[in-house]
Amino acid sequence: MVRRLKYHEKKLLKKVDFISWEVDNNIQELTILKRYFIQRREDYTKYKKLTATIRQLAKKIKVLDIKDPFRIESSSQLLEKL
Repeated sequence: MVRRLKYHEKKLLKKVDFISWEVDNNIQELTILKRYFIQRREDYTKYKKLTATIRQLAKKIKVLDIKDPFRIESSSQLLEKL
């Protein structure tokens, strides 16, 4: 059973819109945006997605056998791109 809200709690809940609520207090994202002078948040999200895909690709290459010719070729191509 849930307790009834007090007057000041009801008042605070009226001010908050839970439907269109967004989190803007991502400290890591804000510090990176300030550090590298990134103006748009979309650029940061694109960069983050790109780095995530590169990291995933590197992990998949790492799982392959060391003497596998595909691993050697793909790792050299990845390093060349980076």
